[in-house]
Amino acid sequence: MQAMSVQRKKIHPHKYSLWIAMGSITMMFIGFTSAYVVKRAQANWQVFDLPHIFWMSTAVILISSGTIQLAVKQFKQRNMQRYKQLITLTAALGVVFAACQCLGFSQLSQRGLPLSGPVSASFIYVIVGMHMLHVLGGVVALLIMFARAYRTRVRVYSAVPIEVASLYWHFVDVLWIYLLVFLSIAR
Repeated sequence: MQAMSVQRKKIHPHKYSLWIAMGSITMMFIGFTSAYVVKRAQANWQVFDLPHIFWMSTAVILISSGTIQLAVKQFKQRNMQRYKQLITLTAALGVVFAACQCLGFSQLSQRGLPLSGPVSASFIYVIVGMHMLHVLGGVVALLIMFARAYRTRVRVYSAVPIEVASLYWHFVDVLWIYLLVFLSIAR
């Protein structure tokens, strides 16, 4: 009996791996933002406002965080129809978020701030672009969850995959808020 209680306190290997990955991703973005601060101190730094679409995309990713949390709840309650709807909506919102980021890049370019332009603009492209790639990785995970949800034959009802996807999705959400606030303040 005591061995059972010890076993239950262990973190699932997939969750543990995700925590390690999120720590690594966090360190990468700390490196990016630290380099931004150092480079900003140079004389040729060009200050500009971020496109408003970046702020609007924040609402999209916040809503998607809510939908994935509801999806986890529905999965655990075995309400598979509602789970399918919510996981589909979350993946769609992830794609909308990435599209908003691309639109923001287009707006930067139209303002005369292309990737090959001033160093300050290049930092925006790299930092926001890397975040967008991580969001797209999350969208791929959500699409896998989507495909599993629509399988006709279910072998195991384990909540671990959706919990891992949800944890990662919340992580990229919080990371985006940090980056947006950082890039707005540290201009």
